This record gives sequence, structure tokens and C-alpha cells, in this order.
Amino acid sequence: MAMAASVLVIDDEQLMRDFVKETLTRAGYNVAVATDGKTGLDMLEKHDFDLVVTDLKMPVMDGLEVLRQVRSGFPGVNVIVMTAYATVETAVTALKSGAIDYIMKPFTPDEIEVVAQKAVEHGRLEEENRYLRSELKELYNFEEMVGTGAAMRAVYDQIRKVAPTRATVLIYGETGTGKELVARAIHYTSPRRNKPFIKVNCAALSAGLLESELFGHEKGSFTGAFRRKIGRFELANEGTLLLDEISEMNADLQAKLLRVLQEREFERVGGTTPIGVDTRIVSTTNRDLCHAVESGRFREDLFFRLNVVPVHLPPLRERKEDIPLLVEHFLNKFSRENGKRVEGVSPEAMKMLQEHSWLGNVRELENCIERAVVLSEDTVLCPEHLSFGPAPVRKAQGDGIVVPHGSTVDEAVKMLIEDTLTRCNDNRTQAARLLGISVRTIRNKLREYSGKARKELVREEL
Repeated sequence: MAMAASVLVIDDEQLMRDFVKETLTRAGYNVAVATDGKTGLDMLEKHDFDLVVTDLKMPVMDGLEVLRQVRSGFPGVNVIVMTAYATVETAVTALKSGAIDYIMKPFTPDEIEVVAQKAVEHGRLEEENRYLRSELKELYNFEEMVGTGAAMRAVYDQIRKVAPTRATVLIYGETGTGKELVARAIHYTSPRRNKPFIKVNCAALSAGLLESELFGHEKGSFTGAFRRKIGRFELANEGTLLLDEISEMNADLQAKLLRVLQEREFERVGGTTPIGVDTRIVSTTNRDLCHAVESGRFREDLFFRLNVVPVHLPPLRERKEDIPLLVEHFLNKFSRENGKRVEGVSPEAMKMLQEHSWLGNVRELENCIERAVVLSEDTVLCPEHLSFGPAPVRKAQGDGIVVPHGSTVDEAVKMLIEDTLTRCNDNRTQAARLLGISVRTIRNKLREYSGKARKELVREEL
């Protein structure tokens, strides 16, 4: 049974105070009274109330001032304004100032009961929502998703649309852009939120270990299999399985994954019994899977199964308007974690942060701010506190590709394009930007090189 709500009634007229107190007490509320606004605010400092019912016209402090101070000092407490001077203007002023409702004098016991009940229920819903939001952030780190620019708003909109569905999602983005955070947001805002969220990194395990991790194995199925192992697909049943860096999965496993997506069943390694699962698949990649399909490194049919809803996470250099928000977030986070009081960034330091290329994206920015907070002894970060690691893509001057003597221009261009693609993890957009050419030019060149390779192979066979 819910605890009775506590109501504070503020009115300078004794008859009205007694009437409202008696009516709401009969309705089951715990009611206290105050003769003026100042006394009422003092009582709010000492006791917890769910609702304030205040008269509008009072000496010392009127109801609108009481309302403003309650809203600023006690944001969880709703306020109802009583007035015998009800006009459209006074009602609008009260509501604009934050009143949950107003009621005109004279009113009946039923009228004040209805208004009070609506206000208390609204307050409890607000409190429940605040609690759920705080729990969600604490448990699932949604606060790590920071950004209000157009690019991130588009990502949030995609999350909102796809989360309630069963659709398979493929999240694209460079290393450090926050792909796992998006995957978690999709899961924890979906109907599967109370079921498991399981992650497996496809790049961190050999093919044999990855197969066992995904599908499990039976006892004795291979050397060292001393007991049955439940795989990630089973563990994520009715939940979500995140396949991180899906582009690194080998061809044999790609075929087995395709079967699971098509049939919703699999066998453990060494097993013969099909196991049915209802597991949602969310995948991430920092590579161009279209290029991987063209080059034969990734199955086209699996690509189309995974790419039902593509979500692209923009690199930080394309959403620099979010850098001040991210900096503030990381300052608060690392100051709290390290017992520091770093409260801001100087304009000069912020200018450096906004002009940096951030090839490591949000993760690089996070590391930069953590390093500065840990090493700084000041409350404001200045340029001398900032240090940037080496660029992960561009090579240092003098450390470029080596073109063999006698190579043609076409051969040199081919070597440069292939080397740049390798260093950009096959990201054609990033490679095109570094080379100063279009993505279409890179695509055409790759097709040309692929055609040449096939012709050369035919000549060798002949």
C-alpha cells in the first residue's frame, strides 16, 4: 500500500486553511498548514512534502513568489495555486511560473480533491521517471553518449526508431567513435532490455576459439573440451548479441552465422542437435564492408542479412560542435574519479582542442582530457596541460611508401592507394580525403586493378 502523500496548505485566512485541511485529511492526505509564505518555506526546509497548495493573494509573500521559490529550491514538489481573483492572466502566469494547476475560490470539497489527486499522481510519475532515468544511466552508461549537433541527433533518431523492432543493425564508424555505446543504447531502449546483452569481439579470437565462443561446444569435441560450454548465442537468447568488428570473421564462420540468421538455429561444436534461439544481432565495423564484399573477403549474402538497418557514426572531426560538451563531460568524469577539482578549460586550450584532427575520435579526446586532469595541478586546463598522441593513420615525414626503381606512374599510384587504404582500415572515404581524390576515383582504380589481376592470372595459367 502506497504511503499517504504529504500536503502543505498556505493561506492567511483561517477559515480557508481549515476547510482545505479538513477536506484533504478526509481524502487520506497528511496535511500541514502555514499562515503565510515565509512560514511555509521554512516548513519545507524542515519537512518533506509532496504538494503545496497556496493562496495567491497574501501579505508578506504572495503565492507567485512562493511558487517561484518552491520551484527553484524544491524542484520535486508540485504547487497548486488557489485564487479568488481568477482571470486568464493570473492562471497563465501561475502555470508559466511552474504551477501544476490552479483552482478558483470558492470551490467544493470534490473540486479540491480532484485537483490535489491529479497533482500528487503527476508528482509520483515524475519521481518514478527521474529514478528510472538515473538507473538507466548508472547501469547502462547512456550518459557517455554526448552530443547535440545535427549528426548526433540523426543517430539518436535512428536509435529511437530501430530499438523497438527486431531488425538486425550494422553500426559503421571509425575506431573510437562509440559504436558499442550505440549498440547498448539500442538494446536497453528495446523490449529486450531486461534480457542479456552479450558482446563478442570477432577480431580478438582465432577462428576456432570464436566458433566455440559463439556456438558453444560439447564435452570431448576437441582437445581440452573437458565440459560442455554454452555459447554466446544461447546466452543472448531473447536478448541482444553484439558482434564487434564483424569484418574480421573468417569465411567458414560467416557461412555458419548466415545459417543462424536464416534459420534461427545452430549446433554446438561437436554437437548434432539443433538449438533454436531468438537472439537479436547488432554488428559493428570500422571497415568498408562493401569493399570487403567486392574483394571477396566478406560474403555478399551475409552482408545483406546484417545490413538491414545501417547506422553510421560520424568521426569527431565532422561534429566538432560537440567538442565543448564532450570536454565538459570528460572533465567532470575524470575529476570525480581522480579526486581533482578541474572546473574548466581556457579559451586557448579549447581552441587547440577544436582545431585538432582527432583521428582517434572520441576515444582520443577522452584520453587527452584524462591525461590532462591527472597531470594538472590547476583548476583550469591551459594549452600547456594538453598533449596529443601520434596520429594513427598519417605516417611521419620520410616514412612513406618505397616505390621500386623502374616502376611506372600507374604502379606508383596503385601502391599509394593500396597503402593508404590499409592504413585507413579500408575506409575509402578517409583514404580519399587523405589522398585528395574522390571516393569514385578510388573505386574505379580498385576495379581497374582487380581486372588487371584477373588478366595476369589467366595469362599465367595459359
